[in-house]
Amino acid sequence: MVTLLKNGNVVDYASNTNEVLDILINNDKITKIAKNIDVKVDKVIDCTGYIVVPGFIDIHCHLREPGGEEKETIETGSKSAVAGGFTTICPMPNTNPTPDSAIVLEKILKRAKEVNLCNILPFSSVTKGEKGKELVNFKEQLEAGAVAFSDDGMPVENAAIIRDAMIEVNKLGTFISEHCEEKSLSSGAINAGKIADRLNVKGVLPEAEEIMVARDIVIAETNKLHAHICHISTKTSVDMIRSAKARGVNVTCETCPHYYSFTEKEVLESGVNAKMNPPLRQEKDRLAIIEGIKDGTIDCIITDHAPHTEEDKLKGLANAPNGIIGFETALAATVTNLVEPGYISYIDMVKVMSYNPSKLLGIDRGILEEGKIADITIFDPNREYIFKKEKIISKSKNTPWINKKLKGQVRYTIVSGKIVYEREN
Repeated sequence: MVTLLKNGNVVDYASNTNEVLDILINNDKITKIAKNIDVKVDKVIDCTGYIVVPGFIDIHCHLREPGGEEKETIETGSKSAVAGGFTTICPMPNTNPTPDSAIVLEKILKRAKEVNLCNILPFSSVTKGEKGKELVNFKEQLEAGAVAFSDDGMPVENAAIIRDAMIEVNKLGTFISEHCEEKSLSSGAINAGKIADRLNVKGVLPEAEEIMVARDIVIAETNKLHAHICHISTKTSVDMIRSAKARGVNVTCETCPHYYSFTEKEVLESGVNAKMNPPLRQEKDRLAIIEGIKDGTIDCIITDHAPHTEEDKLKGLANAPNGIIGFETALAATVTNLVEPGYISYIDMVKVMSYNPSKLLGIDRGILEEGKIADITIFDPNREYIFKKEKIISKSKNTPWINKKLKGQVRYTIVSGKIVYEREN
């Protein structure tokens, strides 16, 4: 199959490209990038007015299978992901059973291959059953297909255990994505403060995140290790990571669109659909997250796509589970709240949504270059629309973006040269 992408505004961080070009794809590879390519092909996609970028890579999401198929499956999650322009996704291991053994990982990978929509690179848990006590066999898990490790959803509270894990995993050339939460300070529904008081629910203290971020930075700095911090949400976390990087500490981190798009006030409008962990914070934190993306402190934008059934989310603010879906709104949230206001450029966006994630995972993606695999996202940067619940592809609908005005919409998603998503209107 030979496909020609015609007259698209090609944006690529690695080559600092931002110009109207054609891209020729032969089977799974990019074979030529140039102006006015004129060859006979099987399919031409007119990309006039569209932006063409390396496929987005989400290093932190939840597909719920196995064990939570009523919320999402590998198939429904993959369909949602490609609709959002993601060509590679990394599901977290808080499933039932936990992928703490080769047999569970192999089943996930087998199902992903059957679905065959996007690249699925699963994380293994750090500890058996995510219980924070017994480490998994890291080498065996990598050989079985794990790309990295996390106990996301459950922090590894024992400092000696996480230190040993970080040392061993670093020796194997990969990393632990650490869910930073000091449990003694984190029980609650939303961010601690006036909104929590007004709604008469217990608040989650920001120190719950920050204490664990500090701990992992100390372990990384003292032992000359790489630490990766999950979904940061507070100004203090950003400040600590920025300072550590300035000292030469090998620390990387990620954040989510909701942390630079909303504050805790969104709970007043969206209720349980604005409940996640860590929670939405204050305006000073939102602005700090934006500044962290601008100055390179924050390495990756991830979705933390966390589907839940409507029945579960109807349990009330205090008892409803944490998490929102995010695949289908990540691009638009970033265009609307980062690019359009002028905080970052499209090249910057590609850096944090494609290039940096690929480098962190150690995969040959995130670049538009001749000879590379054709994982490509094509989107309309000017398309404005209201995000409607009935249009959601994910099996779950838990998101504060419903009925919000957004700008930027995926038109095509291409994985290994194959069109896996094409928007009809």
